[in-house]
Amino acid sequence: MSTALAEVLDRRMSVHEYRLTEEQSEVKREYLAGYVYAMAGASEAHNLIVMNLYAMLHSRLRGQLCRAFGSDMQVRLQQPGGTYFYYPDAMIACDSTDVGHGWRERPAALFEIVSESTRRTDEREKRMAYLSLGSLVAYVRIEQDRPAVFVEARTNDGGWEITEFYGLEAVAKLTGNLGMIALPLAELYEHVSFPASRNGASAA
Repeated sequence: MSTALAEVLDRRMSVHEYRLTEEQSEVKREYLAGYVYAMAGASEAHNLIVMNLYAMLHSRLRGQLCRAFGSDMQVRLQQPGGTYFYYPDAMIACDSTDVGHGWRERPAALFEIVSESTRRTDEREKRMAYLSLGSLVAYVRIEQDRPAVFVEARTNDGGWEITEFYGLEAVAKLTGNLGMIALPLAELYEHVSFPASRNGASAA
């Protein structure tokens, strides 16, 4: 979930305790190697993009093995420092054996909606963690305040390559093991109002 961290609990928590309490929590919380962070509320633009994105992914994956999940599905990662649970804004999962109680460990694609308050986390911390997943073929960052999408895709040699898409006339594309998924930015940003200094015309 690409919202700013609202608070951090003042003590460490085990994975087991986190999972038990997360089910009862009134707010979403991410788990970073023992520390639990409550998530701040999302903006209207963020919520609109999330809804549009999930609808697009669900439609395009209908009838296929891969499934789309929204921002209530977590990704679980094992990092050198411990276990992490993040809430990406959306994910595509293609491994039918990857079944957790509210999480996936082997997603094929992860999506984050980037605002100024989340940019550092989405472009650094989460990016490094997500790209360490052997199953991942694409990490997609979607700008909240301007029509821009950055698709970081795994290359044949195991590296990563970024393709940038700007303006409401652009069509972002996911390829590779996912087949070809086209995401028109006009559809992705439907009903979203941009700040005056970052409107569709100036960003295109």
